Amino acid sequence: MYPMEVNGVELFLLGRTLMKIGESTMPTEGIGPQTTSVRTVLVVVGDLRAHPETSVGEIAARTGLPQSAVSGAVARLREAGAVVTGPDPADRRRTLIRVAPEVSDRVAAARAAPVDGPLAAALDDPERLGEVKAALEVLARHLLHGR
Repeated sequence: MYPMEVNGVELFLLGRTLMKIGESTMPTEGIGPQTTSVRTVLVVVGDLRAHPETSVGEIAARTGLPQSAVSGAVARLREAGAVVTGPDPADRRRTLIRVAPEVSDRVAAARAAPVDGPLAAALDDPERLGEVKAALEVLARHLLHGR
């Protein structure tokens, strides 16, 4: 049984487990072989949420990902219609990345992907699915949407 108080190690391991569950829900039909992982793309998406107008180099510096991996993720996101890129008006040699103004079909599909199956499969007791989903909704509300 787990201790009642979560420590830093357990929090980190929980985060990794949740990342793996989240990755397994992402639709991949029709995108073909890719040079970047779903995880890398999602790390870049997370950084773009926090920094809505940025460059590949800045994302790489903040995330610790190699610049080539960030470039590959941005290419995937551009192909999916999730981001738009264009020259920086202050420095035309630099390309800025922005979240696309409209939600593409692929982004909508990723956001609508059900989590119940993968989440239930990860639980020792699938009967606890409702309880775990409720806890995740509270965490998301306070840690993601409350920013």
